[in-house]
Amino acid sequence: MRLTFLGTGSAMPTGHRAQSGYLVESGDDALLVDCGSGVLDALARTDRGYEGVDTVLLTHHHLDHVSDLDVLLKARWLAGETDLTIAGPPGTQSLVEDLLSVHEYMQDRLDLTLRDVDGPVSLAGFDVEHVETRHSMQCFAYRVTPATGGPTIAFSGDSEAFPDLVEFADGAAVFVHDCSFPDDVDVSNHPTPSALGEALAGADADLGRVYLTHLYPHTEGRHEEMLSSLGDRYDGDVRFAEDGLSITVDER
Repeated sequence: MRLTFLGTGSAMPTGHRAQSGYLVESGDDALLVDCGSGVLDALARTDRGYEGVDTVLLTHHHLDHVSDLDVLLKARWLAGETDLTIAGPPGTQSLVEDLLSVHEYMQDRLDLTLRDVDGPVSLAGFDVEHVETRHSMQCFAYRVTPATGGPTIAFSGDSEAFPDLVEFADGAAVFVHDCSFPDDVDVSNHPTPSALGEALAGADADLGRVYLTHLYPHTEGRHEEMLSSLGDRYDGDVRFAEDGLSITVDER
């Protein structure tokens, strides 16, 4: 199983981080989690390419998680691909239909399957479970596991840190978690490293490696400081994600 970080940035571009996007691969199966600005270009640089990804799973509908969706639609059509599945929280179907109403010439270019997630689902060869996070709009965290068996990757989506969310990721080989700001930023709807460290330490969960993502410009140059703050509270394996990082994920 392979995880590639296509975009580890936020709604404020830095020039070297795309917005949110992650590619999960297991054999011939591939799933794109979120599709923010810059993600399509990053996907084109992978061996899989946008031609090889026919399923997108959205954590929520903020612009920095969906803004490359219509770009992906057009790119797949121009490349001769015929279909695309897009799934996400309630309202995902309406979101895509509204995009197509703005870009009318894209109507009926692809055979679209639109799914509002309301329980466990099977997508692109993966079993997907969800739980709602604590964010400024409805947002889902996900557990993604190959349908044929194998390791689990968990994604927090955008969220404040809280133990129940960490426990949702129990047993995951990799947990990709929002850590948008350093401790001296007063923020809601996203965690700081101290808040995340407390949630990780306070949860009854056995986790593999934790990767920090959704990084605002405020975090640049402060990674060691942030890891130290988190490490004062949680002694697990925590690292910063970077655009283009691609890792093999094995069973814990």
